[in-house]
Amino acid sequence: MSVELAKRYDGEIISADSMQIYKGLDIASAKPTVEEMQGIPHHLIDFLERDVVFSVSDYVRLANEKIKEILSRNRLPIVTGGTGLYIDSLLENVRFADGGSDEAYRMELYDIAREYGNKYLHGMLRDIDPESAENIHMNNLVRVVRALEVYHITGRRFSELKAESRMIESPYDSLIIGLNFHDRQILYDRINRRVDDMVNKGMIEEAEELWIRGNQGTASNAIGYKELIPYFENNMTLSGCIDRIKQETRRYAKRQLTWFRKNTRIQWLFLDEFNKKSEILEKSEKTIENCWNV
Repeated sequence: MSVELAKRYDGEIISADSMQIYKGLDIASAKPTVEEMQGIPHHLIDFLERDVVFSVSDYVRLANEKIKEILSRNRLPIVTGGTGLYIDSLLENVRFADGGSDEAYRMELYDIAREYGNKYLHGMLRDIDPESAENIHMNNLVRVVRALEVYHITGRRFSELKAESRMIESPYDSLIIGLNFHDRQILYDRINRRVDDMVNKGMIEEAEELWIRGNQGTASNAIGYKELIPYFENNMTLSGCIDRIKQETRRYAKRQLTWFRKNTRIQWLFLDEFNKKSEILEKSEKTIENCWNV
């Protein structure tokens, strides 16, 4: 839909997907193909090596730069993707205080997670910063570790620093369109079919190559890769791992919806109300024109 809207409104697309940024993570991250892009410029896709750590503050900085570039060409920036933290931080003009880093402490936290589990580490965060713990899922290990690291270095809660960063008004006049289904089972069925399609396109081989290389940092946490490790290590059947990918993707979709429902500005389109893709596009155009009087 973003491609069709870009053609309609002379736009360019900025990805807000935390895994499509990495080179080589093509199939499981559903990175758009050249054919799917249909000649529309796409930004912040496939530009980073897989062992490079990339934070939300890095994303906001680069996305702001791309927005300026696109506007300088008198074109419309269209931010597309499902990483809610990226989207909210960009549109709400969140400024990230440089709390510094303590690599030794960070590695210690990762060791704790490996030995005692993500839930235990998340409990450590809940003890010092309940608000951050409420907003960060325990399996989002990178963000849990960062929140603990910031508190360790600065003595201040991550949620407190984040709240202070929102005091500067956003420079953007944005419209947010969200896609959903009234019938959650339709969404889950589509997710299951999507995973099967990814397997047919070579996701297993792509994941195995990532596993063989090892030490791929944040990229190795992508859904569709980490669930296959037990298969590569001969600890689980392939069908069992694929079922786990489907389950984790459904859970992720549920968390996405929970996150985005908090945003009252989102204009929701429920896809099971439409019979044709053209009807969805037409409704999107009317939503845009009603909000911006274009």
